[in-house]
Amino acid sequence: MNVLIVFNHPYEGSYCNSLLNAVQNGLRLAAHSIDLIHLDKEGFNPVMTAQDLKAFRDKKPVDNQVIGYQERLKNADHLIFIFPIWWELMPALMKGFVDKVIFPGLAYDYANSSNTRMRPLLENIKGVTVITTMNTPGFIYRWFFGNAIQRALIRGTFWKLGYKNRKWISYNRVKMVDHQKREKWLRKLEEKFSRF
Repeated sequence: MNVLIVFNHPYEGSYCNSLLNAVQNGLRLAAHSIDLIHLDKEGFNPVMTAQDLKAFRDKKPVDNQVIGYQERLKNADHLIFIFPIWWELMPALMKGFVDKVIFPGLAYDYANSSNTRMRPLLENIKGVTVITTMNTPGFIYRWFFGNAIQRALIRGTFWKLGYKNRKWISYNRVKMVDHQKREKWLRKLEEKFSRF
């Protein structure tokens, strides 16, 4: 299986980077091929310009980096997104990736002329996994802050696009838990993806 990982965290010493390493180690043990998009290292520009908006309407991207990312999406069997949750949402680079790369004419089109129902065009993609970190307790994130990632990404993007195999793995209170617990999470994550 070809797994495309989209990663966003600017600090190399972050726990997100440790999660990325665990996922990649597990996938290698399972003999999957890995394609990594590291948005920070690749200098991705998340800003939707007037030209990008016109391209969105015309279904013809103009940003060369976006065109390259779209080619990589066409070769993926599964997508994995790894990022921190900051102020209850994804960082700007990850949001920009969704805005600029999950593009009509490539990722989806409309099933009818009223533009209300979407259908996925990337039928090669069999599933989407989102892996996040945050310092907010999970129940507070869900009940007080409205479960923003679930609403915006899991349902608001990938459910709308018609992907049935969607999973969200959330690591909560990351700064508050001890080193042993963080190491246990990493071991379990690597083991999970070694059976992927």
